[in-house]
Amino acid sequence: MVMVAVCDDEKEIAAELEQALIAIFGNLAVMHEIDLFFSAEDLCRKLEAGARYDLLFLDIEFAKDEINGVEAGRLIREAQHNNLISIVYISWQIRYAMELFEIRPMNFLTKPLLYEKIEQTVKTHLTISGISCGVFTWQKGRDTLKAQVKDIIYLENHERKITIYFSDGRRDDFYGTLKEVYNEQLKNFDFLYIHASFLVNYDYVTVAKYDHMLVKGSLVPLPISQNRRVEIREQYASIMKRRRV
Repeated sequence: MVMVAVCDDEKEIAAELEQALIAIFGNLAVMHEIDLFFSAEDLCRKLEAGARYDLLFLDIEFAKDEINGVEAGRLIREAQHNNLISIVYISWQIRYAMELFEIRPMNFLTKPLLYEKIEQTVKTHLTISGISCGVFTWQKGRDTLKAQVKDIIYLENHERKITIYFSDGRRDDFYGTLKEVYNEQLKNFDFLYIHASFLVNYDYVTVAKYDHMLVKGSLVPLPISQNRRVEIREQYASIMKRRRV
């Protein structure tokens, strides 16, 4: 369980960040809880009462607060001696670098926030913390093999044999059906079931046409079944909208 806090007095931005985090943690299959704070003072009171967070997205400037994000960061690091929490500062300004140096933030994100930047920040925190993201498993003979879902570009089915194409160029295969793989393991991730023979990871799609897709590292088009084209177009647009913060 990853405990996350978002502290920003711009409620719309805080809400959008929360939705992005819900989507990202969901895609990575990592259990999490998110608390929202709209003032640094409320955050500090919660921390002083004993609350502990693993990952904190902290605004710097608060219109009505006497305490700003820099002071809240100092409280966490110096008064509470908490050096484990990953602090990610968010701001419209980029002029705080030297002030933040002693607080040792994990990252600094400028507004407007981009989904890809938030996602990379979450993945960095998970890596630092030793937390595994979504894991895909398959059976090969008597062996059970595992890989990170994020490393799969796409899966191809041919005569009940499924080939997995990985981002590092590797391939592996096993017996099964894409329908089972999708429903049992990949349905909650952003995979596009474009064809009875192809299951594609949205993160690696470089070109999305009405009747085919291209994926990273390949110029071979992957066909989209005629009866799935409307559904895939809507699903693709939905993922784009959800990831646009």
